[in-house]
Amino acid sequence: MSDMPPHPSDPYGTQPSDHPYQPPQPYQPVPPYGYQPMPMYVQTPPTSGVATASMVLGIIGLFIGWCSFGLPSFIAVITGHTALRETKNGQKGGHGMAVAGLILGYLVGVPAAIFDILYIAAYASSG
Repeated sequence: MSDMPPHPSDPYGTQPSDHPYQPPQPYQPVPPYGYQPMPMYVQTPPTSGVATASMVLGIIGLFIGWCSFGLPSFIAVITGHTALRETKNGQKGGHGMAVAGLILGYLVGVPAAIFDILYIAAYASSG
């Protein structure tokens, strides 16, 4: 241990001997009163409702798309392409939701369309 007595905030004397206790630095001065810069508020564009609908329908299609012959997924694809057109110029937000709706719509819609065609073909050939 060192020859220095432990600091009151360090009663066990765990301060390294080569780094003696340093008193805290004085507070920095407060800037003088005067005009403070005005905070800038960035206004984000409103979110496209069609983009939200596309994503919601894509999620619904993911869960019940097989029971409904992929109808929510097909609507998600249509609304997703509409939302991409709306969000292209940046006046409306929600581009990511539109892309998510498209991906989910195609992910379930294409296999559902193949299943629908095979189901109708099998039903028509049996009757």
